[in-house]
Amino acid sequence: GLTLARTSVGDRYVLERMMSDGFNVGGEQSGHIILSDYSTTGDGLLAALQVLAVVARHERPVSEVCHRFEPLPQILKNVRYQSGRPLESPSVITAIAQAEQRLANHGRLLIRPSGTEPVIRVMGEGDDRELVETVVDEVIDALRRVAA
Repeated sequence: GLTLARTSVGDRYVLERMMSDGFNVGGEQSGHIILSDYSTTGDGLLAALQVLAVVARHERPVSEVCHRFEPLPQILKNVRYQSGRPLESPSVITAIAQAEQRLANHGRLLIRPSGTEPVIRVMGEGDDRELVETVVDEVIDALRRVAA
């Protein structure tokens, strides 16, 4: 009975979507969890206390209450660059398109510049770890060739 909504990366976008759609729980893979009934920012301690409240209410161990969560294999790599816009390079655009095509319905890629440093972040996840590693490495190689 839950609705999954995707946003751009960043707490700001998650909170905007939560407010516009009336959601009270939002978060990012990075662990930022926003519980808008209590706060408008990600708060790990608050999220942990809420999980413990559910555990106490159900009088079950955490492992039993949280057993339904099955994370997909995930790879995150960064490429530092000196200047320019490596993500606009034709060779990088091609490598990303090919990687996304290979993952198809088995995973996803998220490629974005860091908001705080000259780094491109390449995150891949999917049900086949070997495939995810391969496509992430291919994108990383393409980025390194233009970022050098």
